[in-house]
Amino acid sequence: MSKNPLIDFTRVFDIIDYQQKKYPQSNALNSFINGKWRAYSTEEIQQKADSISNWFLENKFQKGDKIVIVPNMGRPEWIILDFACQQVGLIVVPVSPSLVAKEIQFILSETEARMCITADSGLYYKVHPLAENIPGLDVYHLEPKEPGFFQPMSLHSRKSTDKLYEVKDAIQENDILTIMYTSGTSGIPKGVILTHKNVVSNIKSVLTILPLSSSHSALSFLPFSHILERTACYTSMAFGVSLYFGQNRESLTNDFKSVKPYFCTCVPRILEKMYDYLLEQRLEKKLFKKMLLNWATKVGEQYHTKQKLSFGYKIELFMARILVFNYWRRMLGGKIKLMVVGGAALRPEIGRFFTAAGIKTLVGYGLTETSPLLTINRTEPGLNQLGTVGIPIPGVQIKIDHPNENDEGEILAKGPNVMQEYYKRPDLTEKVFTDDGWLKTGDVGKFVSKRFLKITDRTKDIFKTSSGKYIAPQPLEYHYMASTFIQQCLIIGFNKPYVTALIVPLFSILEIWCEQENIHWTSPQYMVHNIKVREKIQKEIDKLNDELPNFKRVRNFILNHEEWSVENRDLTASFKMIRGKIIEDQKTEIEKMYVV
Repeated sequence: MSKNPLIDFTRVFDIIDYQQKKYPQSNALNSFINGKWRAYSTEEIQQKADSISNWFLENKFQKGDKIVIVPNMGRPEWIILDFACQQVGLIVVPVSPSLVAKEIQFILSETEARMCITADSGLYYKVHPLAENIPGLDVYHLEPKEPGFFQPMSLHSRKSTDKLYEVKDAIQENDILTIMYTSGTSGIPKGVILTHKNVVSNIKSVLTILPLSSSHSALSFLPFSHILERTACYTSMAFGVSLYFGQNRESLTNDFKSVKPYFCTCVPRILEKMYDYLLEQRLEKKLFKKMLLNWATKVGEQYHTKQKLSFGYKIELFMARILVFNYWRRMLGGKIKLMVVGGAALRPEIGRFFTAAGIKTLVGYGLTETSPLLTINRTEPGLNQLGTVGIPIPGVQIKIDHPNENDEGEILAKGPNVMQEYYKRPDLTEKVFTDDGWLKTGDVGKFVSKRFLKITDRTKDIFKTSSGKYIAPQPLEYHYMASTFIQQCLIIGFNKPYVTALIVPLFSILEIWCEQENIHWTSPQYMVHNIKVREKIQKEIDKLNDELPNFKRVRNFILNHEEWSVENRDLTASFKMIRGKIIEDQKTEIEKMYVV
């Protein structure tokens, strides 16, 4: 990055000016409106942000006031509103739309928010009644022509006033940028305070790592309320990438084909869905197609990054790309070359498959508390090891606390991207930092090949059976999810004599299998109780049990008919399982698995 201060940035909102000076874009941000893509230029983004900033100043908003936003997916309006708030020192507090009313009310009350802006009128009517109990709170939404629309979003562009220039200049890099509320897997809301410096340091580190340029386009489809996607959007702008925002989850395939992105950020669940689709195709009745897909899948799953590929394998890979993978990549627009994956662990076989297909899949790791990135795999030879979350980004230190005989221990982190504190929770802040300033991540891991970090579990998820054996559930869950028929798995066994599991079958595959076996298909709710279906899942588990020591083997299981989801509050916003909630919901059935 240039040392010229005229084309550098120290505060997040400086990225607009940074982009304008280095590579002004006519289509910096893009959204799909009335059947076509609507582009916002760099200049227009700055003008609209200034216009809204002026409105805040005219309405007596003060530096440090909190603005709660409740977005769904990203869109240019959220970015513009975000920048507008930053320019006058307002603190943006993103909230997931999946939170229940009492959780939203808690955040609104604790932050003493002056304003809440939701994505649409539906969320507006969810939040608006809460304002009656919070003095001085105004609620708006971003759905034009509906009552409650936030009118400043449609103001005509106005030149920045002297007052705005003065206020912007007074914003310092150590000022609070945002408070990100996270419940993690514990369910207790806590506000993570991040400064401009925290997030900017993360952005600048990524600028030295990813091979992106202003000629590339990116597709954004993750929730804007999550720090991964929010920082990714800022970073895309700093690269000068043309950023497109997906319409909704249902339109994702069409969005990929329309945008033809070079790059996107992703969570493992999305890649798992794509991989599951390929597995479904492998059950095709046409023998040649079935054989071709089986062969290509095996070629993909044999891909490795640690060793030099043999000549014979290169030939196989070339043919697999021509015959299968290129068709599959065309479903993603045909130009996708790079995916950054975070939020949760990615099964290694899926990472191998995507990389073999010509899509560099860079798995990274981080927390809301770290803005978020701590480690990531790289594109350069020798700097990507599948099954790991890569090496620390520039400026970040990682160490393993009190490693055991397997060199595993809690992961500790230190760097300029680490949060200041938890909002109004000095007790939690004290617990999460060591005496010498290291952040306790709560994740268990180890270094492999000396410098690649591998996550092995969460400290609070590891349990001991009644026979005294320690079980790390996450590796076991991914082991059983290797079955074509198992979509989700949760391992149980705390203070129990043996390990059991809750399993969500991959119903699309299961339905095809039932048709082939002449088993009458009704619906998932009833099929999970079908004797033959249960026998099939048992066979899958038995095969996988054979690869494990006796104390880790699943002895019994429950089939769930409904996928665990963010909407059902079984997963966090970053798609991690909320184990306690899922187990509590099925407490009675679980106890029956241990009745002798």
